[in-house]
Amino acid sequence: MADFSELLAKCERTAFKLETRDQYMTSDPGYLAWEAGDPDGAVLSYADWTATAKAAVDRGVSMRRVRVISEPVSTYISFEHAVTPGVNLAAGEEIRWLPRRLASDLLLPGNDVWIFDDRLVQFCYFAGDGAWVANDENESPIVVRQCATAFAAAWDRATDHKEYTV
Repeated sequence: MADFSELLAKCERTAFKLETRDQYMTSDPGYLAWEAGDPDGAVLSYADWTATAKAAVDRGVSMRRVRVISEPVSTYISFEHAVTPGVNLAAGEEIRWLPRRLASDLLLPGNDVWIFDDRLVQFCYFAGDGAWVANDENESPIVVRQCATAFAAAWDRATDHKEYTV
């Protein structure tokens, strides 16, 4: 199974991510730096991610991410919102936020998912505490279409990062 960097390197047009959790890896160095009052250190801890994403955007890949969130937001979502300008937006990624109450009538995947060029999806599995467990790839046209449709519906309903406040 290819890791994310390999999948993104092969990507030619679009890399879309649908996130559905209110908490991820709270032992992550970026999160810990932010919690300790070091927002610059938090952003710097994602320098590799930003460089990888920026390289894809620079070669013409449209990167978009929708974060489906509960309100009021969790501490982790506050962290993600705070570092988004220096991490995701700095790479050229577009970010939107979708309050969970506005997503009730959408059919969304049960796990976070990356959708690459409408040809392959990578499901991301996390434990209840937000710890990463595994990734799984799927190229079934039906599964890819279902995930792409879910992403498009969430994207259309979500609020751009510049307009969403936590």
